[in-house]
Amino acid sequence: MPKQLNIPKTRSEKVWDIIGIGGYIATVVFLIIIWRQLPEQVPLHMGLTGHVDDWAAKESMLLLPALSIPMFTIMHLLGKYPHIHNYPKRLNDENAAAFYQLSRKMLNKVKNICVLVFCFIELELSMIALGWINDGHGWTLIIILLAVFYPIVESMMKQRKIK
Repeated sequence: MPKQLNIPKTRSEKVWDIIGIGGYIATVVFLIIIWRQLPEQVPLHMGLTGHVDDWAAKESMLLLPALSIPMFTIMHLLGKYPHIHNYPKRLNDENAAAFYQLSRKMLNKVKNICVLVFCFIELELSMIALGWINDGHGWTLIIILLAVFYPIVESMMKQRKIK
């Protein structure tokens, strides 16, 4: 098994981190600004059609921002140790750097997309609570799934090309 390598972060990894962290900060600032305007009961869950089917106390709006921090942190730490990720049997000393970087980049994208998905859901629920929109959108779940799984599929396809 190849050893741990010190591979610097790529520009795309840095950009994804800026986008993810920036989106998170913007969402938290938005939540702080609108907090007093939020009603005591806010949407908690939407069905597949985007129609709100459960409500909760407005403090529940703090859940997604709170969950984003440990999720981001854990995925960030996993990205620092790509040598412990799962690889095909053809991993060796010559191709380890390519495998490690590809795996780390995929994890970086997924980490930041998950944060952005949480931000999007938070914004949509906030806008419904404030009466700015009536319901969510039925296609939201499809877009979320595609956004999260695209980097994984992309990485798997690129991994097949590594010799």
